[in-house]
Amino acid sequence: MTAQLNEMPPDLLELFVDAAARPRTLSVPLPPGRTIRGGEGDADRPTLWLSDDPPPAGLWPRLHAAHQQSGLWPLLLDGYDGEPTRPWQDGEFWPGRGSSPAEHDPERLLAAWWADQTAPYDGDDQLSNDRRAAVTAPYGRDWPGLAPPGEPWTTPQRHADHWAEQLRLAQPAMRLGLVPAGRGSDALAVLGWQGAINHTADPGRLSAVLRSWEDRFGVRVIGVGFAELYLSVAAPPEQTTEALRVAAEHFAFCPDNVWQGQRPCTLAAYAERIVDAPTWAFWWD
Repeated sequence: MTAQLNEMPPDLLELFVDAAARPRTLSVPLPPGRTIRGGEGDADRPTLWLSDDPPPAGLWPRLHAAHQQSGLWPLLLDGYDGEPTRPWQDGEFWPGRGSSPAEHDPERLLAAWWADQTAPYDGDDQLSNDRRAAVTAPYGRDWPGLAPPGEPWTTPQRHADHWAEQLRLAQPAMRLGLVPAGRGSDALAVLGWQGAINHTADPGRLSAVLRSWEDRFGVRVIGVGFAELYLSVAAPPEQTTEALRVAAEHFAFCPDNVWQGQRPCTLAAYAERIVDAPTWAFWWD
């Protein structure tokens, strides 16, 4: 399929609930692809357009620039290791089952997840509770609150365009997805992405935090895998003290980044790694 200039192909219009009420245009020709229904094909309507092959250079930034007119957020999509049709081509995502990001206060979400991860543990674990508390030092079990906003290096859009291209080069098998989302942070909620299901079954909660990061750190969602999330970050923390507060948010949002990340597995070590980091990546076990 190739979209004509300033026309929205009929199959893409199917992605929108309000397609008849709001005119949309797409000024970027698309490579061959198809719309996908989530819920393994049982959803009422498709919520994803997926390219048949990896996208060519420069397409993600052009679609990003066209988002305001098209309402379609571009994503680079990776499959499950050894089973490349999962989850996207197989429709292994569940739109409509999660909440709206607007229903949630991101700080309350992060504080609750922090409390869950730092609570005393009575089960079979290699770490004693003292050692578990040491992982989150200097905060221990005390939630430190949201980190202050960062200072952007450049515009979030320009930054996202550059790092989406870098991600495409680093992972050349990734395909292009288009999601009907008003902002990139909402794409996970619209899709009903289940990559973090062992942490939260509600992607609307993840999107609520992503909205906050968009506002405070110039974050843009550029890629999603089976259980991975890739963000560009135009305003990352520039000092270790700032990064430590951001690291606490990351730990609450995706504990596996610390528990199963690079050693040493401590909040302080993780904070060092995200100072001036232009991208953030998350992985849930």
